[in-house]
Amino acid sequence: MISNHLGQPLGEPVNWSGAARPARQSLGQGRFCRVDPLQAADHAAALFAAQALDTTGANWTYLSQPPPADEHEYRSRLEQQQLSTDPLFYTVLDNAQEPVGTASYLRIEPEAGSLEVGHIHFTPRMQRGPLSTEAMYLMMRHAFEDLGYRRYEWKCDRLNAPSRKAALRLGFTFEGIFRQHRVVKGHNRDTAWYSVVDKEWPILDQAFQKWLDPSNFDAQGNQLHRLEDYR
Repeated sequence: MISNHLGQPLGEPVNWSGAARPARQSLGQGRFCRVDPLQAADHAAALFAAQALDTTGANWTYLSQPPPADEHEYRSRLEQQQLSTDPLFYTVLDNAQEPVGTASYLRIEPEAGSLEVGHIHFTPRMQRGPLSTEAMYLMMRHAFEDLGYRRYEWKCDRLNAPSRKAALRLGFTFEGIFRQHRVVKGHNRDTAWYSVVDKEWPILDQAFQKWLDPSNFDAQGNQLHRLEDYR
């Protein structure tokens, strides 16, 4: 226990000078994908087509906006997102350089060393496969190793079971529920909060690398071991 001269407990000492603000740059190439800055002119058509594979519209349920009426409306949304610096939006591209999803950094606080990953919209072309895991790995790695953040957050609707399951699978720790946190499309949202902190990153980094290694997949591309097995 660390205390001051009055005997009051204090947190552990930290040699801290702040993190860097993420820039509009590529976050790197992995085995399955790359993560590049969102470019509406280049990415809108392919993303709209990939999202159209979600014929039920289920992927839009927990997002703040409804599905766009058409490609023109969708492109306009992406053009606005491209201008934003917080959230800072990225496109996930597969190995054929086809856009297959989007995500962002948001609530960026370099002074505190905290930022969130969010506005995640993965199309059916990348869900439930190694590509989506690798995209999240590239974004997390960039935040901790290149930018020097201490805290990496994930938040979602309490009722969004797939998102909550994904957070735990990726190594985030559940921190609690913020009740009546927001109103989204006319409905109450209780928000589930998750985080990874920098001291946890080395173990997670090794787990991601082992899971993504070619030796962890059979000839049909099926995983041999779960990501959680490597932690």
